[in-house]
Amino acid sequence: MLIYHIVLPEVWEKFKDEYEYEAESLASEGFIHCSYRNQLDEVLQRYYKNADKVLILHINPHYLKSELVAEPSTMREIYPHIYGKINKSAIVDIEERNI
Repeated sequence: MLIYHIVLPEVWEKFKDEYEYEAESLASEGFIHCSYRNQLDEVLQRYYKNADKVLILHINPHYLKSELVAEPSTMREIYPHIYGKINKSAIVDIEERNI
């Protein structure tokens, strides 16, 4: 099962040539927010409704080098959180979506 991380194109641009990706939330909250497929539309609507375009990183958790924890988050729903950087070898696809 894949997990997904939403990132703005201008943020991704800073990491496109790096070996690992680090979201701002890693420094501020200690983990990187991700979603399961069925949670994507709600997360996009809740947090990215004012964005013109986003990138959705499709992540294979079996390839992650950082710890992945499924835990309660918004509205007590279980979300996947990555406690560390995302190594690019775990990203199996990048989907561009207009909002």
